[in-house]
Amino acid sequence: MKSLEELRAIRDRARAGVDLRKEHQNDVRVLVGMATCGIAAGARPVLNAFVEEINKRNLKNVVVTQTGCIGICQFEPVVEIIEPGKEKVTYVHMTPEKAVRIVNDHLVNANVVAEFTIGANS
Repeated sequence: MKSLEELRAIRDRARAGVDLRKEHQNDVRVLVGMATCGIAAGARPVLNAFVEEINKRNLKNVVVTQTGCIGICQFEPVVEIIEPGKEKVTYVHMTPEKAVRIVNDHLVNANVVAEFTIGANS
């Protein structure tokens, strides 16, 4: 049987994961394309990397969600970053390592990683 402290720790970790999926009007949205083509190209580890890195950095204004087909299957895995009042940024050919860099450079320091965007890869 688990102690009360262990149960509280489990509850707190579960709440943190749920909070990442709740949306608020001013939140930054990270959309990961999780249609069949995205999953086949490796989108699930990318999604997990975003969630882990955002949790690790304790970013409260960022929501990670999955979406269906974004429509550019040849560029999968695809991630879109939508910030209120700014133009959407589309990252392509994503990997978990690129996700960590995007969290650091784009979400924390507000610098788009242009070399990973669709404009640099088309």
